[in-house]
Amino acid sequence: MSKTKSAFFCQHCGYESVKWVGQCPSCNQWNTFVEELIQKDNSKSSINWKDYTGEARKNKTISLQEIKSKEEKRIETPDTELNRVLGGGIVPGSIVLVAGEPGIGKSTLFLQNGLQLKNTSVLYISGEESEQQIKMRADRLGLHHPDFYLLTETSTQVIFQEIKKLKPQLIIVDSIQTLQTNFIDASPGSVSQIRECAAEFQRFAKETGTPVFLIGHITKDGSIAGPKILEHMVDTVLQFEGDRHYAYRILRTLKNRFGSSSEIGIYEMVETGMRAVLNPSEILITQKEEQLSGIAIAATMEGIRPLLIEVQALVTQSVYGTPQRTVSGFDLRRLQLLLAVLEKRGGFHFGVKDVFLNIAGGLKVEDPSIDLAVLCALLSSYEDTPLAQLYCFAGEVGLSGEIRAVNRIEQRIAEAEKLGFEKIIVSKYNMPSGRQGQKGLANMKWNIEVVPLSRVEELYRYLF
Repeated sequence: MSKTKSAFFCQHCGYESVKWVGQCPSCNQWNTFVEELIQKDNSKSSINWKDYTGEARKNKTISLQEIKSKEEKRIETPDTELNRVLGGGIVPGSIVLVAGEPGIGKSTLFLQNGLQLKNTSVLYISGEESEQQIKMRADRLGLHHPDFYLLTETSTQVIFQEIKKLKPQLIIVDSIQTLQTNFIDASPGSVSQIRECAAEFQRFAKETGTPVFLIGHITKDGSIAGPKILEHMVDTVLQFEGDRHYAYRILRTLKNRFGSSSEIGIYEMVETGMRAVLNPSEILITQKEEQLSGIAIAATMEGIRPLLIEVQALVTQSVYGTPQRTVSGFDLRRLQLLLAVLEKRGGFHFGVKDVFLNIAGGLKVEDPSIDLAVLCALLSSYEDTPLAQLYCFAGEVGLSGEIRAVNRIEQRIAEAEKLGFEKIIVSKYNMPSGRQGQKGLANMKWNIEVVPLSRVEELYRYLF
């Protein structure tokens, strides 16, 4: 008989301790240690996947020069947005963690994608729903797939026996928090169970070359449930965001070993599932019949994708002693910095005004190139004068009032041109040719007028 062993685990970061402690030495959180039973049965060895692939992999030391480089063939899905966030498709042998709020549409999105992969056998493992519930959802989506299989089971030992018999080409696990392994005597969802189950799937994915999607829960503070080591173990971490009260959802890459970690995919929730939004700029800009003050259009980048978004500002006389500063989708400190620049360099008295700022469409933007549009929206509301509807802006604002150059300006201009804008206002420092080996804008021909400015004062004189 193996000896039963217990240990204390931090529920926040997964730190293991032999005794209970008040404060976690790793993440400094208080009262997060919970005792969990660990019964490692060494007589039960892990499953040998030699029969699965037909060849045994030998682990031996090898020189880097001996390894042959080869392009990894990816599985392309019919979902262009999922391909984008994964870096061009599903990499064989990769393990992907997808997390999001309850009811946001994680299960719907991956059931839909599994049913759309026509030439691939897919196994959908559910520990939360019955076969009947998943069948009802598939009927609602209106999709059918002859090689799509369901397994409602939570024991990893049973799951791997079924996998060995079926040999699927793609596995979707919904969700990792419901699984449990017999090697550890702890309840499902505990730190040790999540870590061990994820490690077993990681071992399977790497040894067989089968891609695995793990759907995960998030905690009330928005972080992924389970130990932080879970995010380190997987190849890609995707976060599914959005408000349940709005139709739009954003699939954001937080980590990706096979591509960019700053990509987003945008979806719209419709009756037949998740619809990929191929041109998000059109949904992020409000169609207005009349011109209104306090609105400016910013040309921003999310990863390698250009987006045109609407910045809305409202500047009113402050009724109370301390003026309010309220933002949605933008950094509050960045707003205070821009207001200070306008006070010092432009002589505008925002110290007696309430300022409200909103990024339309529920987006959270961190790109500094949105500064110029925020500045123009503030000035437009301050003067109560609408900006021309077909103007857009791309530039960062410095503390001395200068308009700084931004990266990938060509893509921003091309996106504005595609959507029918007449003028885009950019930094003068983006114009010269030969900057860091890049081709300058001065030598390029556009069907949109590019207006280069260098100072905030010039901008004010040009617009008002």
